[in-house]
Amino acid sequence: MMKSLLWSIILLPGSVTIFLPIALLYLSTVFSGEGVAFSENIIVLGASIFLLVTGFFLAGSTTLLFFRCGKGTPAPWDPPKKLVIAGPYRYMRNPMITGILIILFGEALLFWSLVLFVWAFTFLVANMLYFPFVEEKNLLKRFGKDYDEYTKNVPRWIPRFKPWEET
Repeated sequence: MMKSLLWSIILLPGSVTIFLPIALLYLSTVFSGEGVAFSENIIVLGASIFLLVTGFFLAGSTTLLFFRCGKGTPAPWDPPKKLVIAGPYRYMRNPMITGILIILFGEALLFWSLVLFVWAFTFLVANMLYFPFVEEKNLLKRFGKDYDEYTKNVPRWIPRFKPWEET
């Protein structure tokens, strides 16, 4: 199980937040002829570091919840066996993807990179389409009325002010 968790972290959030952004930065420097540099503005630098730390904390903590509470991983080959409604999942339905998005926008700010901003925005739009049209339908099939009640009480992207308490 631990091996599956590690692979799911390396292949899924790792490829989206580390490997692909590195490749995009590299390709953008090859085609532009300019090197990669950090933002020189201290406010932008501070904001990007804040976003990166926040995103990694959110994505990491929700991945652990999948492992501990859901008895699975974020990977489609080993999905959670139980519906996870703990921690950040009591405030919004997609905190893991929100954490990934925060990381992506933090990276774009850190490097002040248009290519990374486009990647972050593309990832956002893809997930805004994927979740309601694919993921949520699959979760409803897997978890039935529990998931249906959850979706009626917990918003998809914008967090609730108070955590939802299951009845």
